[in-house]
Amino acid sequence: MPTHADRKEPEAALRVRALESLLAEKGLIDPKAMDAMVDLYENRIGPRNGARVVAKAWVDPAYRQRLLDDATAAIRELGFSGLQGEDMVVVENTDSVHNMIVCTLCSCYPWPTLGLPPVWYKSAPYRARVVADPRGVLHEFGVDVPDDKEVRVWDTTAELRYLVLPQRPAGTEHMDEAQLAALVTRDSMIGTGVVRTNGAPA
Repeated sequence: MPTHADRKEPEAALRVRALESLLAEKGLIDPKAMDAMVDLYENRIGPRNGARVVAKAWVDPAYRQRLLDDATAAIRELGFSGLQGEDMVVVENTDSVHNMIVCTLCSCYPWPTLGLPPVWYKSAPYRARVVADPRGVLHEFGVDVPDDKEVRVWDTTAELRYLVLPQRPAGTEHMDEAQLAALVTRDSMIGTGVVRTNGAPA
């Protein structure tokens, strides 16, 4: 899991919360509606789009190849493109390689496929430590990568955004595309998680 320092809200987030409180006090916004809207984009609309991309790649070898060859076009096939997702690259986790994404300069992130970036993704500790000690960061997220498996860190920029294609878990051969998509988490597409079938955090 992220460290306590990673979970601290940055000053900008605190200012947003203060502004929300002021607007709520004046009756200009409904806090519950705001929370629902944030949840919609952070946990449902965004990551669910990416999950559909992953699931289709798992069940359709031709689509998987198109995704690896030209991620932008392949993702657009499913209707997910636009601002913050104009130029995409998909990197595939395998038995020998585990990929992670970060934006070391700011917080560039593929919004159309993953929704709103989590607070820890934007934090300075994550951005610095994932480059210097990726295995240590993964361990804090509950992911222990064997020593003989390479960990690659991809630095997202304003011009190019990455998405991790996680490995399909064993024992899912009987699942259809929708069932597989339900297993895929935001963190597994960032690379700080893996897809599991037993209900354990991923």
